[in-house]
Amino acid sequence: MALTYDVTMFKDTFENEFTYINGFLRNVHRFRNRPALTDPSTGRTWTYEALNKEVNRLSHALLDDGVKKNDVVMYALFNSPEFVFSYLAPQKIGAINCPINFRLSPGEMALHIDDSQPTVFIYDAEIKETALKALSLAQHQPRRVVMVEMSGHPEEAPDDHVTYREYVEYCSEDNPDIPRPSHIYDEVTRLYTSGTTGKPKGVPLNNINEIFSAHDVAMHFPLTPMDKTMNMSPWFHRGGIHSGGPNPTLYVGGEVVILRQFNPRKVLEYVNQYGITFLIGVPAILKMLYNTQLKKPEDLSRLKGIVTMGSPLEKEDCIRFQKTLTPNIFNGYGTSEAFWNTFLRPYDLPEMSGTAGRACTDDEVAVVKVYPDRKAEPDDFVAKDGKEIGEIIVKAPGKTAYAYVNKEEESKKVFYKGWIYIGDMGTWDENEFITIVGRKDDMIVSSGENIHPVQVEEILNQHPGVEESVVVGVPDALRGEAVAAYIVKKDPNLTVKDLQQYCNQHPMLADYKRPRYYRFIDELPYTATGKKKHYMVREMAIRDLEAGLLERH
Repeated sequence: MALTYDVTMFKDTFENEFTYINGFLRNVHRFRNRPALTDPSTGRTWTYEALNKEVNRLSHALLDDGVKKNDVVMYALFNSPEFVFSYLAPQKIGAINCPINFRLSPGEMALHIDDSQPTVFIYDAEIKETALKALSLAQHQPRRVVMVEMSGHPEEAPDDHVTYREYVEYCSEDNPDIPRPSHIYDEVTRLYTSGTTGKPKGVPLNNINEIFSAHDVAMHFPLTPMDKTMNMSPWFHRGGIHSGGPNPTLYVGGEVVILRQFNPRKVLEYVNQYGITFLIGVPAILKMLYNTQLKKPEDLSRLKGIVTMGSPLEKEDCIRFQKTLTPNIFNGYGTSEAFWNTFLRPYDLPEMSGTAGRACTDDEVAVVKVYPDRKAEPDDFVAKDGKEIGEIIVKAPGKTAYAYVNKEEESKKVFYKGWIYIGDMGTWDENEFITIVGRKDDMIVSSGENIHPVQVEEILNQHPGVEESVVVGVPDALRGEAVAAYIVKKDPNLTVKDLQQYCNQHPMLADYKRPRYYRFIDELPYTATGKKKHYMVREMAIRDLEAGLLERH
């Protein structure tokens, strides 16, 4: 069919100029003297004009090192000014910026280096020993390795490395002469999944993904040029960089306030000192803020809201947070592959707390049946009754590239007919509110019954003596698997007998779901995105069972 208009100029402009970096550059000239980035650790603030100059210096340093289009610039950095420079500078020259988890072990970091084969590798001096060992283990050797010195702690870089200060010292502050560094479908950012299965995968994000991730935040907070954000979690994952982190805030023209490491007292003080309007962090972080605010209250009246993600927000916690921190609590649920896909707004809470909300404006979410030998079709729904459990699938055409880097077979398992089969299990109701019950791989099968850990954990967490819990399955000769609960105490006097009695009397916990084994521990293992590492606890539980360290009911 013939077109009804000439699309030539539209295609040329849209495909080559609708890019994330152009969105940032628009703010450089329209908000030239407005603050873009503040670092409380040094007291320094960069205006949009000043930030752009710093980004340009790194861009020219990368060009001088021969970094070309689609080359990877990998960085293992704490939340810092250099993180922001490293996020933006590669986009100015058509390269791919790739933040990775600075908490990785040397072996894990080496796997990331070999997977993405960066031309330039940038790391924080605080993790120097880890970075050095990772580079020695990696088969791929980056052309340039740059060490970012900690503020106020200058030190020499190891042999063959260069400090960030030296790397950009004599570089131009002018924009690189690359008017169209990337196309709308070019990969500009690469993130790695936090690895709930222990096997992280590279997630490519193109310009469209970056822009619509920023748009999603602008719609759902909503976020404006007058806002100041502080993400309390690390930026290297989707919930860090995209949920009120550098990506949306710098795209709309707001101000990013950096938090290098989480400290609840500091955060509350910064809200007051810098006039922060949005805080972002996982529920466990919000609990620490809540407890700190109770002890020594700060004026939080300028907060427009707190956004949480990574795990469900339990109802009692939600009510406490709304009363003590801010009435405007938001909760997003999503994936590294497609950012958040459902959202709870303040008007949904506390009534719908415990659920993951319903689909975001541009997304679709469904719950489909589970078969042992194949995927369910995207329209093979479970009942919308809040009871029947199935696999949660999402469609987010603006926020995902529907692929993993270098993993064609893994991509086929997860991406199907425009949907993402992310492996989370849940229910949905008649209004399409989703409730997560666990991971597909975390499901416990005991005496032929399916047990979803999240359901049991929520009940255990309601006990006044429990701070938090994680539930896994361990081998059992009679049942196939038995339920084991690891508990972090709130009450130091809590005993297994107390928990047994509580579970036996709880009206919402069937007998076959009750824990048969318990162990008290000091803390639970979490991924960087705030998800419990059930696979790690399961491995520990099997060892503990064999060693006789689990207390049997």
